[in-house]
Amino acid sequence: MTAVHHDRTELSVVIPMYNEEEVLPVLVDRLRTVLDGTGVRYEVVAVDDGSTDKTAARLEDLRAGWPQLRVVALRRNSGHQAALTAGLHSARGAYVASIDADLQDPPEKIPEMLALAKAQRLDIVYGVRSDRSTDTGFKRRTAGAYYWLMRRLVGKNVPSQAGDFRLLSREAVDALKALPDQQQVYRLLVPWLGFPSGQVTYQRDERAAGETKYPLRKMVGLAITSITSFSAAPLRLATWLGVVSFFTCLAMLVFTLTAYALGNTVPGWTSLFTAMLFLGGVQLICFGLLGEYVGRIYTAVQQRPTYFIASDSGRPAEAAAPAAAPAAAPSATPAASAVAEPLVPSGRPEAGQLPPA
Repeated sequence: MTAVHHDRTELSVVIPMYNEEEVLPVLVDRLRTVLDGTGVRYEVVAVDDGSTDKTAARLEDLRAGWPQLRVVALRRNSGHQAALTAGLHSARGAYVASIDADLQDPPEKIPEMLALAKAQRLDIVYGVRSDRSTDTGFKRRTAGAYYWLMRRLVGKNVPSQAGDFRLLSREAVDALKALPDQQQVYRLLVPWLGFPSGQVTYQRDERAAGETKYPLRKMVGLAITSITSFSAAPLRLATWLGVVSFFTCLAMLVFTLTAYALGNTVPGWTSLFTAMLFLGGVQLICFGLLGEYVGRIYTAVQQRPTYFIASDSGRPAEAAAPAAAPAAAPSATPAASAVAEPLVPSGRPEAGQLPPA
């Protein structure tokens, strides 16, 4: 692995944030102290994911006194992973670290990650939570179940207790950028790349300020997205449920015919009603699983970008203009604006046109 310096920036730190105005002063104070002490040229890419509070205004105020701070504002709230994608795609550094704004992951570990990547020529350095005592018991148990399930479905290369606090080389970032634009789960996608990797352990702290942006609903959504994006196991589960239901109904049929032959049949609705509920439940589960996969295929076919950048303080106005064009043009959809080449092969007439004489 050879480090390639882009724009002479050695380290980029990407921070997706949504409604984090309360934690910004503490975040900037700790992060700037750490990065200034590294002695390398760096940038901080703060991605404002359509915040509705004063996060955007606070970032602009902080940028006036911190030249290395770069603000990338998205047009709307696109979600944590989409904001992280925008930051990774915008980062210029030879190494790119990602960290959440809540300071549960300590920025003081970033220099250690950078040193490990250089010393051992690693493309990926994971931040692994060795101590989660600050989390609730429910959070620890559900997180443990999530990583246990992911390691069984996706593979043992998925680090246990590793979230989105990591360091990537330029080669790893370019590999991620080359993937199709769709909903990403980086804690599974990054290990899937197979680049040389290492780990740095740390104790997970309590949130410095503000409220969590990952309630139970989003945690369940992340688990569903992770499973359906990286494994076909649910489809196989639907098949096995169908097999189980078939043999169950077959056993019930044998029992019914035996009872009829022995003259022990009595009018009743309980067995029939139970069988109907069982078969109906299995069918609904199977349809639901199929619907999840069909929905993801539908989203992928649409080829809609997961985010749109409204402004980027690190780029001149004329360079940022194309990113705003899809939303400004009333006659073009985002998907259509993202397609630059004609759908019809060159040299052939389009539908409704006559070939040249």
